[in-house]
Amino acid sequence: MAAKGIQFPWLYDGGTISTNLDDIGEYRLGGLGNSQLASFGDERMVGQVHVCSVGASRCAEVTDQLDKTGIQWLQFGNDLAVWSSDQAADDFVADAPARFNALVAGAPRTVSEQDLHIVVQKGRLFQQDYDDVPVVLDKGRYLLVQLTPEQAQAVRQHEGPCYSLRAFEPGLVVFDARGRPEARRASPAWVQPLVDGVQIASFRSFVEKLAGFRTRHSHSDQFIEASKWAEEQLADMGYSTELVPISVRGKASCNVIASRAGSAPDGRQHVLVTAHLDSINTRGGPAAEAPGADDNASGSAGVLEIARVLKDHPNMADLRLILFGGEEQGLFGSQQYVAALSSEERARITAVVNMDMIGNQNTPELSVLLEGAEISRAVVEDLHDAAANHTSLDVQTSFVPHDSDHETFINNGIPAVLTIEGADASNTDIHTARDTVDKIDFELAVEILKMNVAFTAAESGRSS
Repeated sequence: MAAKGIQFPWLYDGGTISTNLDDIGEYRLGGLGNSQLASFGDERMVGQVHVCSVGASRCAEVTDQLDKTGIQWLQFGNDLAVWSSDQAADDFVADAPARFNALVAGAPRTVSEQDLHIVVQKGRLFQQDYDDVPVVLDKGRYLLVQLTPEQAQAVRQHEGPCYSLRAFEPGLVVFDARGRPEARRASPAWVQPLVDGVQIASFRSFVEKLAGFRTRHSHSDQFIEASKWAEEQLADMGYSTELVPISVRGKASCNVIASRAGSAPDGRQHVLVTAHLDSINTRGGPAAEAPGADDNASGSAGVLEIARVLKDHPNMADLRLILFGGEEQGLFGSQQYVAALSSEERARITAVVNMDMIGNQNTPELSVLLEGAEISRAVVEDLHDAAANHTSLDVQTSFVPHDSDHETFINNGIPAVLTIEGADASNTDIHTARDTVDKIDFELAVEILKMNVAFTAAESGRSS
């Protein structure tokens, strides 16, 4: 997370703030000050928020009952945050262990509904920047926190690619822990041989090459070198390639784009596979060592491996593979790519599969998070089926998007899904020199790639 050399005396408790302007253009407030947690007064309705855990199979039953009793709730996997301004939430939680076999986590918190906010963060970057903000419920990437309206406004002024804040939304499933999924339908028979073509050795060689650059900061010479190398690999596979110049905070960088036309008639659909190529060391600055093995040599190597597996596949839809620059500074590469598309070109994109951090195993089981929005729900469900049919992955889903280039497409009405390692907030090495190849779990990454290959192949079709 970048930092500008600015302090907010009315919010800031003190400390040192970096003055690196070349990283990402956000403010590190370093804390909001406990005085800001005071209540507004009688004009706001105060109630009790409880946290309880229920079995995955009973979440729907419990939330249905909460709706009937008028109690407000949020779902974070198997955990529920429940709030009401009267005795209803207290009564429900008191009855929940016996009625729903629920576990109640600690004492309730007295708080106004207006002071409850959902955070989506990369790693633990929100908590590193705002370590004095009370956390009501911690699920790693997703938090429920307590902030006054003034605090929330200050955070929103400076949120960006590292974290975002949204108001409490009763009835929202922030994320769903589906576990080992069951497929709704089988893949076409010709998909499995393509899935079997994913190779650990090939993927590893791509990761090692990309993480071997001292940095891939978007403004560095090494980023350009990495981009040229990746373009050469894609060209050697038979794709039409180009390096497209972009501007990242007034400085030159680029996107790598590889394409292969499909065999369907003119006006055919487009399928995109994407990742960001750049890396960053937020505390060290632009010249610091930033191998970015997981964030995001793993995703970029994933694009190259999918390209290799599909290079001879007779796709019917157009296939486009993109490595973006400027993601760590604020999604610059994807924003400029989408901005250059005509409305007709945007309408032809049926799916974007984005990979960001696919190589760190943070849970006992191999797991993946599929993060999209309502517009990409069908893509999420098809990826779910691909995971069920072709992998051993546990699946988590969320329709609260943030934090990577999939958000750019979603914000422009294009169905996109982020595929990312499960429980990514447990990975504390990102954006540091510690994000190295020896931390990569290649078995996990290959399982995620198998899912993405199966989906991409099926989505792009096969000519007879």
